[in-house]
Amino acid sequence: MNKPTLLILAAGMGSRYGGLKQMDPVGPSGEIVLDYSIFDALRAGFGRVVFVIRRDIEAAFREQVAAKWEARIPCAFAFQELADLPEEFAVPPERTKPWGTAHAIRAGRRDITGPFAAINADDFYGAASFRALADFFAAEPGPAAQAMVAFRLGQTLSEHGSVSRGVCLCGDDRLLTGIQERTRITRHADGSLWDEPEGGPGVRLTGEEPVSMNCWGFMPSMFRELDAAFNTFLRGEGGQSPKAEFTIPSVVDGLIRSGRGTVKVLDTPSRWFGVTYREDKQTVQASIRALVETGDYPRSL
Repeated sequence: MNKPTLLILAAGMGSRYGGLKQMDPVGPSGEIVLDYSIFDALRAGFGRVVFVIRRDIEAAFREQVAAKWEARIPCAFAFQELADLPEEFAVPPERTKPWGTAHAIRAGRRDITGPFAAINADDFYGAASFRALADFFAAEPGPAAQAMVAFRLGQTLSEHGSVSRGVCLCGDDRLLTGIQERTRITRHADGSLWDEPEGGPGVRLTGEEPVSMNCWGFMPSMFRELDAAFNTFLRGEGGQSPKAEFTIPSVVDGLIRSGRGTVKVLDTPSRWFGVTYREDKQTVQASIRALVETGDYPRSL
C-alpha cells in the first residue's frame, strides 16, 4: 500500500484568536503547531502533505511553511474557496463565511488518490495519534472503512473559556455509532466538568469521555461521500444560508446511519492542545517546551 497522505486544514480565519493562529510561532525555535504534526506524521510513515489554504495566504504559507518541509516530504496545496461548488449551484449573495470542515477536506479531492489523515493546522495531536492512524492504514481496511482518533475529554479543555466537543458513541467493537455534541463545557472551581448549554439543563461529565478533535483517517472513497453530502446540503437550507456549515461530523453521521461505511474509533494516550483563544498560546508554548525537555521532540525541527 502507498504511504498515506497528511491533509492539513489551514484555511481558517482565526476569528476568536484574532489572527492567523495556524502560522503563529509556539516552539522554541519558532515552530508553528503544524510543524509538529508533520514531524510526527513523517516518523509514523506518512509520505506526503497536502495543505488546504486560502488564496490570500498562499505566498506567506509557501515561504514560511512549505519551504521548511518540501526537502523532507512532498508538499502540495489545495484551496478552499466559496465558489468551489457543484456546477448547478451558486454562492448565496450574502455568503462570506467558509462552508465548513467537510468542504475544506473536499478541497483535497484532486490531490489525493489513496488513504489520508485529515487534521486541523492549529491543533496538537501527539505522536501516538499519528502512529494509530498509520497502523490503521497498514492493516489495509476495506474501501469503506474510515477511522477517527478519540481523545479523552479531560485532555482537551481550555483554561480560558468554554469549549464545544463531540462525544464519540461506540460499542465494544470500537465502531462509531454517533457523535453527541456538547456545546458549552467548562471546568468548575471544584474541578468538576459540566456541559451547560444556554437555555438547557447542565450535564455533569467525567472527563473520560472519548471526544473527536478533527483527527480523521479516511480512504479515498470519502471524497464520494463528501460530494453526495454536499449536494444534499446545498439543496436544503444550507444552500441559501449565509452561515450554515457543512461539517465533517454530519457527513460521518450520514455515512454510518446509511450503512455505507464504518468508522473505527482509535484511542490515544496523547494530550490534545490548541489555540482556540489567544490566551491559550502561553499554555501551548509551555506544553511544547515540556515535551522538548523530556526528549519527545528536538529543540529545532
